[in-house]
Amino acid sequence: APLRSGTIRDSNSYQLAAQIENLGITAINYGIVKDTSSEIQQAISTLEQKTDVILVSGGVSAGDYDMVPEEIKKAGYQIIFHKVLIKPGMPLLFAVKNKKYCFGLPGNPVSTFVQFEFLIKPFLHALMGGVFNPYQIMLPVAVDFNLKETDRDSIIPVKIADGIIHPLEYHGSAHINALTYADGFIKIQRGLAVLKKGELTDVRLI
Repeated sequence: APLRSGTIRDSNSYQLAAQIENLGITAINYGIVKDTSSEIQQAISTLEQKTDVILVSGGVSAGDYDMVPEEIKKAGYQIIFHKVLIKPGMPLLFAVKNKKYCFGLPGNPVSTFVQFEFLIKPFLHALMGGVFNPYQIMLPVAVDFNLKETDRDSIIPVKIADGIIHPLEYHGSAHINALTYADGFIKIQRGLAVLKKGELTDVRLI
């Protein structure tokens, strides 16, 4: 169906459900929740009865309707951290209430995907009593990777061809199309402005 004016399609819930179910875990998709205190509280209360871990996508940053952090606290959760030095996905939130856990993820799809792969997936493995060992290979980069901002770790989708890491057309955390062509991600540590052509680096395969 065509989108109404002022709306966007929900891709994050399906993306997260697929990532969760790839781990052999049952995902419950609650659906879209309006930006009101009553609806957010109802969603949290309902999901607490059915799940061990709640993932909320969107509403965790600093906008007028980013109500999730305050509503999570109202629901009795202790926020352990809110914001990480990772790009994309800095506003990530993690909260605990007894043996229930809640992650608040940014609304942009690449941010959501990256934060699940790098932070939530290892947590879920640990919760199940396991250890997550990502599949990584070390390869040279085909070109210089130059960064404008170096205050956070940068996680960048890449393509692998003939044993070499190639950049993708990538315009930031809303560019979901880049994920469809990515073989994996490289991480450039904060403080580093350039990864030189030919330099070896780890690729986290997806």
